[in-house]
Amino acid sequence: MSDVQQRIDQLVKNNPVVLFMKGTASFPMCGFSGRATQILKACGVDLKTLVTVNVLEDQEIRQGIKEYSQWPTIPQLYVQGEFIGGSDIMMELYESGELQKLLGSTV
Repeated sequence: MSDVQQRIDQLVKNNPVVLFMKGTASFPMCGFSGRATQILKACGVDLKTLVTVNVLEDQEIRQGIKEYSQWPTIPQLYVQGEFIGGSDIMMELYESGELQKLLGSTV
């Protein structure tokens, strides 16, 4: 496993909720990342304590997270070490109530 893959793995496994995104929770830099943070907020996640990784600040992480998850787009949400998906999947899970259940023990 490469250094960047190890860094990503540690982030994902050592934090209950991690969002890899463009920008930050308080200042998203794309619409999809903004929507992801709003969905998490609607689920009761405190955006001040949410672990976010701004992929725009680290090109290795930006490419490495796509390889780590085998998912081509950003944002990417991880809950309890499990890859959940991007903003479209997050919205579907939110609308069905599944995301709230996944996040239940972490908020």
